Amino acid sequence: MGYYDDHYQQDPKKRKRSSWLVPVLLGIIIGILLVTVALPAVEDSSIFSNKQANENGISQQPDQNAGSGDITNMKVNISSQITDIVGDVSPAVVGVSNYQNQSNFWEQDKKASEAATGSGVIYKEDGKYAYVVTNYHVIEDADQIGVVLNDDTDLDAKLLGGDLFSDLAVLRIDKKPVKKIIELGTSKNIKVGEPVIAIGNPLGLQFAGSVTQGIISGKLRTVPQDFNNDGRPDWQAEVIQTDAAINPGNSGGALINMKGQLIGINSMKINEEAVEGIGFSIPIDTAKPVMDELEKTGKVVRPYLGLELYSLDDVPKEELHRSLKLPGNIDKGVYVWSVETFSPADKAGIKRLDVITALDGKEITDMIALRRILFQEKKVGDKVKVTYYRDGKKHETTVTLGEQK
Repeated sequence: MGYYDDHYQQDPKKRKRSSWLVPVLLGIIIGILLVTVALPAVEDSSIFSNKQANENGISQQPDQNAGSGDITNMKVNISSQITDIVGDVSPAVVGVSNYQNQSNFWEQDKKASEAATGSGVIYKEDGKYAYVVTNYHVIEDADQIGVVLNDDTDLDAKLLGGDLFSDLAVLRIDKKPVKKIIELGTSKNIKVGEPVIAIGNPLGLQFAGSVTQGIISGKLRTVPQDFNNDGRPDWQAEVIQTDAAINPGNSGGALINMKGQLIGINSMKINEEAVEGIGFSIPIDTAKPVMDELEKTGKVVRPYLGLELYSLDDVPKEELHRSLKLPGNIDKGVYVWSVETFSPADKAGIKRLDVITALDGKEITDMIALRRILFQEKKVGDKVKVTYYRDGKKHETTVTLGEQK
């Protein structure tokens, strides 16, 4: 039979095309699998190798004298101005321990136990001694005071003097083991935003020499202080504000500028849950005259009137006119609660329930304003014109300031 049946017999050209199509497709599939599976594994291995090298402080770079496939290891030198400053200054920052005697009912001997800890800064030396500045509240009521140096050397310290209002105290220690005296800078030219370093012993001596970094957040801030815990401020401290962390135990530590100079004595922080990064430091320009006076005389000599005074803000409005008999336009000042016998105010004729409204013509709005004028602008022996009201009438007298005991 001579006919051609295409149902059973394929065309020769089609048989040739199908013979090479299958291998090509297999090759493409295998290639895709290799790219998808093998290449990421190779890249991950390379990345991991580089990452591990970087974490070990090693930089991988081609060797200029070697082939393109060779690499060399190079160490990175990690150093900065801050680490240099801290390394230089830290030996001048010390721990301060406040020991107080506690009586035992069964034993007659009194034993001193550590009541508080803080920080201090070695700022001066002479032939035999070195001198440490700290906060008054760190050593308040201490029977013994200890100083721990940067190298853990324990020393006994002598309290030369302390001052409540400035919150400063000066200690004297043996000079022999001291390795560093800090350089005093100035707080006069500090700028907001300027970087600073705080060094101290937060939360006790176990964290001695802790370092925090921040900036000057504000200068010439005033912070009210209540010394007798009666809820009324007794003084306004003028301080530097910083966001460098200052915690309990940092008190008395150093605030350092980028020259490694002492520009402030760390004093306090605002301890509220809603507040973060607000700490305060006593400016060195304010502290230095007090330090000198405490070192030489053991106290800060301030003028006084001899009066027990309270702000009119503490008096109910109706009492201003009924008891004190003040004119309707007078609602600021301080009233006299008591007068010390033979005191400067007593000799000038000031009496109980008089209301003082001005000193030398400067308005007195409250107790803080009066103390600021007396403590910062006047000296013992100065004559001061006092303006006051008695029984609703305005009077003036001159007081010769005495010495506060």
